[in-house]
Amino acid sequence: MNKLVLISGSSRGLGASMAKSFSEAGYKVAINYFNSEKEAKDLSETLTNQSHAFKCDVSNKNEVDIMLENIKEVFGCHPSILVNNAMTSYVFNGDDRKNADSISWDEIQDHLNVTLKGSLNLIQGLISDMKSESFGRIINIGTNLVQNPVVPYHDYTIAKAALLGLTRTFAKDLGPSGITVNMLSGGLLKVTDASSATPDFVFDAIAEMTPLQKVTTIEDFSDAALFFASDQSRSITGQNLTVDGGLTFN
Repeated sequence: MNKLVLISGSSRGLGASMAKSFSEAGYKVAINYFNSEKEAKDLSETLTNQSHAFKCDVSNKNEVDIMLENIKEVFGCHPSILVNNAMTSYVFNGDDRKNADSISWDEIQDHLNVTLKGSLNLIQGLISDMKSESFGRIINIGTNLVQNPVVPYHDYTIAKAALLGLTRTFAKDLGPSGITVNMLSGGLLKVTDASSATPDFVFDAIAEMTPLQKVTTIEDFSDAALFFASDQSRSITGQNLTVDGGLTFN
Protein backbone atom coordinates (compact mmCIF):
# COMPACT_ATOMS: atom_id res chain seq x y z
CA MET A 1 0.00 0.00 0.00
CA ASN A 2 1.23 3.48 -0.81
CA LYS A 3 0.22 6.02 1.82
CA LEU A 4 -1.30 8.53 -0.55
CA VAL A 5 -4.81 9.79 0.10
CA LEU A 6 -6.95 11.87 -2.26
CA ILE A 7 -9.59 13.96 -0.49
CA SER A 8 -12.13 15.69 -2.70
CA GLY A 9 -13.33 19.10 -1.56
CA SER A 10 -10.49 19.46 0.92
CA SER A 11 -9.45 23.10 0.72
CA ARG A 12 -11.63 24.19 3.64
CA GLY A 13 -13.74 22.98 6.55
CA LEU A 14 -14.07 19.26 7.15
CA GLY A 15 -11.99 18.36 4.10
CA ALA A 16 -9.09 20.50 5.27
CA SER A 17 -9.34 19.01 8.75
CA MET A 18 -9.13 15.49 7.30
CA ALA A 19 -6.14 16.53 5.19
CA LYS A 20 -4.35 17.73 8.33
CA SER A 21 -5.17 14.53 10.24
CA PHE A 22 -3.94 12.30 7.43
CA SER A 23 -0.76 14.32 7.02
CA GLU A 24 -0.01 14.20 10.75
CA ALA A 25 -0.51 10.40 10.60
CA GLY A 26 2.18 10.10 7.94
CA TYR A 27 0.12 10.06 4.76
CA LYS A 28 0.88 12.01 1.61
CA VAL A 29 -2.16 14.11 0.71
CA ALA A 30 -3.63 15.12 -2.65
CA ILE A 31 -5.85 18.12 -1.94
CA ASN A 32 -8.72 18.64 -4.36
CA TYR A 33 -10.46 21.99 -4.76
CA PHE A 34 -12.74 23.69 -7.26
CA ASN A 35 -13.03 27.38 -6.33
CA SER A 36 -10.84 27.89 -3.25
CA GLU A 37 -7.39 27.94 -4.84
CA LYS A 38 -5.71 30.15 -2.24
CA GLU A 39 -7.04 28.12 0.67
CA ALA A 40 -5.97 24.86 -0.97
CA LYS A 41 -2.44 26.04 -1.68
CA ASP A 42 -2.09 27.60 1.77
CA LEU A 43 -3.21 24.31 3.31
CA SER A 44 -0.70 22.35 1.26
CA GLU A 45 2.11 24.56 2.55
CA THR A 46 1.14 23.95 6.17
CA LEU A 47 0.90 20.14 6.07
CA THR A 48 3.71 18.22 7.71
CA ASN A 49 3.97 15.53 5.01
CA GLN A 50 4.16 15.76 1.22
CA SER A 51 1.05 17.31 -0.29
CA HIS A 52 -0.13 19.11 -3.38
CA ALA A 53 -3.30 20.95 -4.42
CA PHE A 54 -5.20 19.98 -7.59
CA LYS A 55 -8.06 21.94 -9.14
CA CYS A 56 -10.85 19.78 -10.51
CA ASP A 57 -14.61 19.77 -10.93
CA VAL A 58 -15.23 16.19 -9.80
CA SER A 59 -18.57 16.08 -11.62
CA ASN A 60 -16.63 16.36 -14.90
CA LYS A 61 -15.12 12.98 -15.82
CA ASN A 62 -12.55 14.45 -18.20
CA GLU A 63 -11.27 16.80 -15.49
CA VAL A 64 -11.11 13.89 -13.03
CA ASP A 65 -9.04 11.79 -15.44
CA ILE A 66 -6.61 14.68 -15.98
CA MET A 67 -6.32 15.29 -12.23
CA LEU A 68 -5.57 11.63 -11.52
CA GLU A 69 -2.80 11.65 -14.13
CA ASN A 70 -1.37 14.81 -12.58
CA ILE A 71 -1.44 13.20 -9.15
CA LYS A 72 0.59 10.25 -10.47
CA GLU A 73 3.13 12.64 -11.99
CA VAL A 74 3.54 14.63 -8.78
CA PHE A 75 3.62 11.74 -6.30
CA GLY A 76 4.87 8.91 -8.50
CA CYS A 77 1.94 6.67 -7.58
CA HIS A 78 -1.83 6.53 -7.52
CA PRO A 79 -3.92 7.23 -4.39
CA SER A 80 -4.67 4.02 -2.53
CA ILE A 81 -7.16 5.85 -0.32
CA LEU A 82 -10.03 8.01 -1.60
CA VAL A 83 -12.20 10.23 0.56
CA ASN A 84 -15.30 11.49 -1.27
CA ASN A 85 -16.05 14.71 0.58
CA ALA A 86 -16.88 17.21 -2.19
CA MET A 87 -20.31 18.80 -2.19
CA THR A 88 -21.96 21.72 -3.89
CA SER A 89 -21.92 25.06 -2.08
CA TYR A 90 -24.35 24.89 0.83
CA VAL A 91 -25.26 26.63 4.07
CA PHE A 92 -26.91 24.74 6.93
CA ASN A 93 -29.66 27.12 7.96
CA GLY A 94 -32.98 25.33 8.26
CA ASP A 95 -35.04 28.52 8.15
CA ASP A 96 -33.79 29.30 4.64
CA ARG A 97 -34.22 25.85 3.10
CA LYS A 98 -37.11 24.93 0.83
CA ASN A 99 -39.81 22.49 1.91
CA ALA A 100 -41.21 19.53 -0.02
CA ASP A 101 -43.75 21.68 -1.85
CA SER A 102 -41.14 24.05 -3.28
CA ILE A 103 -37.83 22.19 -3.67
CA SER A 104 -36.99 21.80 -7.37
CA TRP A 105 -35.47 18.91 -9.26
CA ASP A 106 -32.66 21.20 -10.44
CA GLU A 107 -31.67 21.87 -6.82
CA ILE A 108 -31.60 18.15 -6.07
CA GLN A 109 -29.70 17.50 -9.30
CA ASP A 110 -27.03 20.05 -8.31
CA HIS A 111 -26.24 17.96 -5.24
CA LEU A 112 -26.42 14.65 -7.08
CA ASN A 113 -23.96 15.92 -9.70
CA VAL A 114 -21.24 16.57 -7.14
CA THR A 115 -22.02 14.15 -4.31
CA LEU A 116 -22.97 11.09 -6.36
CA LYS A 117 -21.64 11.63 -9.87
CA GLY A 118 -18.41 13.17 -8.55
CA SER A 119 -17.82 10.20 -6.26
CA LEU A 120 -18.56 7.79 -9.10
CA ASN A 121 -16.08 9.57 -11.38
CA LEU A 122 -13.32 9.41 -8.79
CA ILE A 123 -13.95 5.79 -7.85
CA GLN A 124 -14.03 4.64 -11.45
CA GLY A 125 -10.88 6.61 -12.18
CA LEU A 126 -9.01 4.71 -9.45
CA ILE A 127 -10.54 1.22 -9.64
CA SER A 128 -8.05 -0.16 -12.16
CA ASP A 129 -5.01 0.92 -10.11
CA MET A 130 -6.55 -0.31 -6.86
CA LYS A 131 -7.42 -3.68 -8.40
CA SER A 132 -3.86 -4.06 -9.74
CA GLU A 133 -2.58 -3.90 -6.15
CA SER A 134 -5.53 -5.78 -4.61
CA PHE A 135 -5.91 -2.89 -2.20
CA GLY A 136 -8.03 0.20 -1.87
CA ARG A 137 -9.88 2.21 0.74
CA ILE A 138 -12.87 4.28 -0.34
CA ILE A 139 -14.44 6.47 2.32
CA ASN A 140 -17.65 8.31 1.43
CA ILE A 141 -18.84 11.19 3.58
CA GLY A 142 -22.51 11.05 4.48
CA THR A 143 -24.89 12.57 7.02
CA ASN A 144 -26.97 11.37 9.96
CA LEU A 145 -29.91 13.21 8.38
CA VAL A 146 -30.48 10.08 6.29
CA GLN A 147 -31.37 8.27 9.52
CA ASN A 148 -32.99 11.24 11.22
CA PRO A 149 -34.12 14.02 8.82
CA VAL A 150 -35.01 16.59 11.47
CA VAL A 151 -34.46 19.59 9.19
CA PRO A 152 -35.60 20.04 5.57
CA TYR A 153 -32.23 19.81 3.86
CA HIS A 154 -33.94 17.80 1.13
CA ASP A 155 -31.46 18.24 -1.72
CA TYR A 156 -28.42 17.57 0.49
CA THR A 157 -29.95 14.57 2.28
CA ILE A 158 -31.29 12.91 -0.88
CA ALA A 159 -27.83 13.06 -2.48
CA LYS A 160 -26.18 11.60 0.63
CA ALA A 161 -28.78 8.80 0.75
CA ALA A 162 -27.92 7.95 -2.84
CA LEU A 163 -24.23 7.91 -1.92
CA LEU A 164 -25.02 5.44 0.88
CA GLY A 165 -26.63 3.17 -1.71
CA LEU A 166 -23.50 3.40 -3.86
CA THR A 167 -21.38 2.62 -0.79
CA ARG A 168 -23.18 -0.66 -0.17
CA THR A 169 -23.49 -1.87 -3.75
CA PHE A 170 -19.87 -1.01 -4.58
CA ALA A 171 -18.66 -2.69 -1.38
CA LYS A 172 -20.21 -5.93 -2.61
CA ASP A 173 -18.79 -5.52 -6.11
CA LEU A 174 -15.26 -4.46 -5.17
CA GLY A 175 -14.69 -6.59 -2.09
CA PRO A 176 -13.19 -9.55 -4.00
CA SER A 177 -10.56 -7.13 -5.36
CA GLY A 178 -9.39 -6.13 -1.88
CA ILE A 179 -11.15 -2.75 -1.99
CA THR A 180 -13.29 -1.65 0.94
CA VAL A 181 -16.04 0.95 0.61
CA ASN A 182 -17.48 2.58 3.71
CA MET A 183 -19.31 5.71 4.75
CA LEU A 184 -18.76 8.13 7.62
CA SER A 185 -21.85 10.13 8.54
CA GLY A 186 -21.71 13.17 10.75
CA GLY A 187 -24.30 15.44 12.19
CA LEU A 188 -23.94 19.17 12.54
CA LEU A 189 -20.18 19.64 12.89
CA LYS A 190 -18.56 22.41 14.86
CA VAL A 191 -17.57 24.43 12.94
CA THR A 192 -17.41 24.44 9.14
CA ASP A 193 -18.23 27.08 6.54
CA ALA A 194 -21.51 25.27 5.90
CA SER A 195 -22.48 25.21 9.60
CA SER A 196 -21.34 28.76 10.35
CA ALA A 197 -24.85 30.11 9.72
CA THR A 198 -26.33 27.76 12.33
CA PRO A 199 -27.43 29.68 15.45
CA ASP A 200 -25.62 28.92 18.72
CA PHE A 201 -28.82 27.74 20.39
CA VAL A 202 -29.04 24.90 17.86
CA PHE A 203 -25.54 23.71 18.78
CA ASP A 204 -26.50 23.94 22.46
CA ALA A 205 -29.68 21.93 21.91
CA ILE A 206 -27.80 19.21 20.04
CA ALA A 207 -25.23 18.97 22.83
CA GLU A 208 -28.01 18.49 25.39
CA MET A 209 -29.59 15.66 23.37
CA THR A 210 -26.30 13.85 22.75
CA PRO A 211 -25.14 11.13 25.17
CA LEU A 212 -21.62 12.61 25.19
CA GLN A 213 -23.10 16.05 25.89
CA LYS A 214 -21.04 17.74 23.18
CA VAL A 215 -21.25 18.64 19.53
CA THR A 216 -18.92 16.62 17.30
CA THR A 217 -15.99 18.66 16.00
CA ILE A 218 -14.36 18.35 12.60
CA GLU A 219 -11.31 16.96 14.39
CA ASP A 220 -13.42 14.20 16.00
CA PHE A 221 -14.78 13.28 12.60
CA SER A 222 -11.38 13.36 10.91
CA ASP A 223 -9.97 10.83 13.36
CA ALA A 224 -12.73 8.39 12.39
CA ALA A 225 -11.68 8.74 8.75
CA LEU A 226 -8.19 7.66 9.73
CA PHE A 227 -9.65 4.46 11.16
CA PHE A 228 -11.35 3.51 7.90
CA ALA A 229 -8.08 4.14 6.05
CA SER A 230 -6.07 1.99 8.43
CA ASP A 231 -5.29 -1.71 8.44
CA GLN A 232 -7.42 -2.04 11.58
CA SER A 233 -10.52 -1.65 9.37
CA ARG A 234 -9.46 -4.35 6.89
CA SER A 235 -12.50 -6.56 7.56
CA ILE A 236 -15.05 -3.74 7.48
CA THR A 237 -16.85 -2.81 4.26
CA GLY A 238 -20.29 -1.62 3.20
CA GLN A 239 -20.82 0.06 6.56
CA ASN A 240 -22.14 3.48 7.56
CA LEU A 241 -20.45 4.66 10.75
CA THR A 242 -22.27 7.56 12.35
CA VAL A 243 -19.93 9.99 14.11
CA ASP A 244 -22.24 12.27 16.09
CA GLY A 245 -21.60 11.44 19.73
CA GLY A 246 -24.55 9.04 19.85
CA LEU A 247 -27.17 11.56 18.76
CA THR A 248 -28.59 9.00 16.34
CA PHE A 249 -28.44 5.21 16.57
CA ASN A 250 -28.24 2.97 13.48
